[in-house]
Amino acid sequence: MPFKASRCAVIGAGVSGLTSAKHLKAAGVEVVVYERSSVSGGVWSYTERRPLEPSYPALRPSVADFVADPDAKVSIQKSPVDEQNGAQVDPQVTEDIDLVHAPPGPAYDGLKNNIPTPLQELKGHPWKEGTEDFVNVRVIGEYLQSFSKTFDVEPLIKFNTRVEELEKVEGGKKWRVRSSTLIIDGPEKGRKIREVERQEFDAVVVANGHYHACRVPDIPGLKEWKAAWPSRVQHSKGYRTPNDFKDQNVLLIGGGVSSTDIAKEIAPIAGKVYQSARESPFRLPLSFLPPSAERVADIASFAIPTSPQDIPGEVVLTDGRILTGIDRVVVCTGYHITYPFLPSLHNDFLAREAAGEEILVTDGTQVHNLHKDIFYIPDPTLAFVGIPFFSATFTLFEIQAIVVSKVLSGQAWVPSKEEMRKEYRERVEKKGYGRAFHSVMNEEVEYVADLVAWVNAQAEATGGEKMEGHTEKWLAQNQARLVRMKEAFNENGTSPKPEATA
Repeated sequence: MPFKASRCAVIGAGVSGLTSAKHLKAAGVEVVVYERSSVSGGVWSYTERRPLEPSYPALRPSVADFVADPDAKVSIQKSPVDEQNGAQVDPQVTEDIDLVHAPPGPAYDGLKNNIPTPLQELKGHPWKEGTEDFVNVRVIGEYLQSFSKTFDVEPLIKFNTRVEELEKVEGGKKWRVRSSTLIIDGPEKGRKIREVERQEFDAVVVANGHYHACRVPDIPGLKEWKAAWPSRVQHSKGYRTPNDFKDQNVLLIGGGVSSTDIAKEIAPIAGKVYQSARESPFRLPLSFLPPSAERVADIASFAIPTSPQDIPGEVVLTDGRILTGIDRVVVCTGYHITYPFLPSLHNDFLAREAAGEEILVTDGTQVHNLHKDIFYIPDPTLAFVGIPFFSATFTLFEIQAIVVSKVLSGQAWVPSKEEMRKEYRERVEKKGYGRAFHSVMNEEVEYVADLVAWVNAQAEATGGEKMEGHTEKWLAQNQARLVRMKEAFNENGTSPKPEATA
C-alpha cells in the first residue's frame, strides 16, 4: 500500500542528498537536510585541511570516523562533540574539534572524475558550455553547489550539523533525529558545540556516502611503524599533494583507484614507488601504473622499529622479498560502509553471512537487508541513496533519488515484505556477500531499467506521472565509454575486471 510522508530527513548534502532533497521537495514533501560540513558537495568539496588519522588498525565499521579507541568494547565512541556539548572550546583545540565534528574528505588537489562529465549530468542542470570530459575536483564541487542553489535545496540544509543518532520513536510511527551543531561565533568569541535539537520525521533518506570511515588492515608491524613515525605513515584520505613525497621511497598499500592515482602523481618527484597489491577483482591492471612504479606482492610484515632512527625501514613481502629503504607508507585500503548514527543496526562481531533480517552492517563491506539497494526491508520508511559501486554515480544516484521521492510521496509503493525478502535472498545467492554485492558494473543499465519499469507500472495504474531513466544519448555515450574501458583493461594482456573501475 502507498505511504505518504509529510516530513523527511536527508542525511548528507553530497550528490545523493542534494538530488534526494530536490525530488522530495518537488513531490511536496517537507525536507530537512543534515550536513556536518559547512558546504554542500560531499566528497567533491575540496579543502586543503586534512582529516585526523584513523586508528591503526581500523577494523570497526560502527566507529566510523568518530574519535575512537580501537580496543573499546562498545560500538559508538563519544567524541569531543559530545564531551563538550554546550561549552566554550579552548582556542588551542578548536581545530581538532572542527576535524572531529566534520572530518575533511579524501579529495586531493589534483583529483579528477573518471567518468566523463556528460555521463554525470544531473537532470535540468547542464554543465557549463565548454566543460571538458574530465575536470578538476573544484569544477565538480562548484557544479554540485550550483545545483543546490538552482533548485533551492540550499535553504533546506542545516550546515555544520552532525546526526548523532537516528532511532524509531516509541510506537514506530516516526523517526527521531538527534543532531549536534558546531556554532561558529567568530575568532573573538571562540567556538562552541551545542546539541541543537531532536526532530521527528515520517521518513529518513540516508545519503552520507562511502568515503569517510577509513579501513586500516591489521598487518604485523604497521601499528608500530605508525607509533614510531606518525607523519610517515598515513591513510590515503589525508593525501593532498605530491610535494611531501619528493625524493622519498614510497610504499602504497592497495591496488585500487586511489593507490594508482597517487602513484601517478608522486612518481615524477618521488624516489622509488612500490604498490603492494594482492590478487583481487578490485585491483587495477598493471598497465595503469606509471612505468617507474613497481607492483609487488602482498605485505607479510613491517620490520619492528627499535628506535626513531630506524627509518628508512624494511618491509617483508609474502613472496619472501624484502623492501629496504622505505621512507613513507600510504595505506590505500579503502573505507568501511558505516552508519554510526544507527548503532542498533550495526554488529561488528557478526560474520556477514550471519547478518540475519535486521542488521544493516557487519564487516563494513556491504549493506544488508535492502530492497534494490535502497529501501530497508523491515521498515521502508528508511531509505538509502548512493550505495551502488562502479557506476556513473551522479546519474544513477539521481535515479535512485527519484524512486525514493515517488515512494515516500505516495506515488509508488514497495512490494510486500515477503516479496522484498524473496528478491533479496535471490540476489544474495547470485552475487554473494561483500563489496561485489553492490557492484552494478555491466548491470547498471539493467538496474535502472528495472527501477523505472517498477515505478512507471504503478504510475500507469494510478494515473500518476512517469519517471525518466537513462536517455538514448546517455546510453550511447556510456556504451562508447565501456568499449574504451575494455580496451584499456586488455592492455598488456590483462583481462577486464569490471569491479575494478570505480
